[in-house]
Amino acid sequence: MSTTRHLVNRRRRLATVGVATAPARTKAGPEPDPGAPEDRTATEAAPEDGADAEEEPAGDGAPRRRLPRLRIRLPAILCAVTLLLGAFAVWAFTAAATLRDEPGRQNAALTDIGRTSEVKGQIGEAVGAVFSYDFASPGKSDAAARKHLTGKAVQQHKDMLAGVRAQAPKQKLVLTTTVTESGVELLDGDRARLLIFADQRNTRTGKDEETTYAAAMFAVDAVRRGDTWRIAAIDTFTR
Repeated sequence: MSTTRHLVNRRRRLATVGVATAPARTKAGPEPDPGAPEDRTATEAAPEDGADAEEEPAGDGAPRRRLPRLRIRLPAILCAVTLLLGAFAVWAFTAAATLRDEPGRQNAALTDIGRTSEVKGQIGEAVGAVFSYDFASPGKSDAAARKHLTGKAVQQHKDMLAGVRAQAPKQKLVLTTTVTESGVELLDGDRARLLIFADQRNTRTGKDEETTYAAAMFAVDAVRRGDTWRIAAIDTFTR
């Protein structure tokens, strides 16, 4: 009899414990079945709106989030290129204006080969004519001076040949000047400056004939009158 009562009481206690634990098990939900596939839709987070992010596998197999790709817009590139081209155009224009304003860039002797050759040829001939003198025909030297000299070069020429003219009749002097080399230092429009190298031969044709030689270097300023270049000034580099 006691045994039967003991069993009844034990069943009542088990029934009371079952009722108390049932709601907790219901709230917790059913335990997952280890053999069932995992539902990934609830665990994967949706990407944020507007983000161009991608996932790429890492070396250990775990997914790694890639940074959003930069989108370079074509109008921005064209704007930058336009600004660079504008800056270069301004620099090129300024540089060209500076070069044009430099004195060396105005010297046509560096660029105009035809005009340079013309002034060299005519002035070389003029120097040879005006600095040559023959005691037997002094008028030839005077005619050369009138033809090839202008401005202050006329008086300079007279002063330079004054000694030759004074001694020529007595010593029967013949002075011959030959231009060996010349260079155009400046050529600007109808003005030019040349450096002259010349050989001079002075011969006494009297009783005791004697010839001496000398080299000369000087500069001349030339001006163009029509189609002819004339010597306007003579610089012997002496004070």
